[in-house]
Amino acid sequence: MTAASTASEVNVSLSEGVDILWQDGHRSHLNVRSLRQACPCATCNDLHGTGESLLKQPSAPSTALPMFKPTGATLLAVEPVGRYALRFTFSDGHNTGIYTWEHLRRLCSCAECAAPKPKRD
Repeated sequence: MTAASTASEVNVSLSEGVDILWQDGHRSHLNVRSLRQACPCATCNDLHGTGESLLKQPSAPSTALPMFKPTGATLLAVEPVGRYALRFTFSDGHNTGIYTWEHLRRLCSCAECAAPKPKRD
């Protein structure tokens, strides 16, 4: 593992998500929604070869209040998996994804991480 993919501090808010300070000094905030949508488990990622996710996402119900947006899942628990990953338990009952430190770093969508990387010749 590199400094960019090694966490030195992890702070969890069950309603807001996870804040990670990486050993290279970078800070990432990963909200609950983005964590749930990026679940790396086989059920969520069609690793069974059917052509689509096995997890059926319910369509958003129509609402009379267009400014209202359902909050979706929250976190119920977070546990370490060895020294290389975290496992999240979501309020929708899902808990089979193992989020490696490398996967969590790739999920960072801050301006620095989202900026195009210069091409190397």
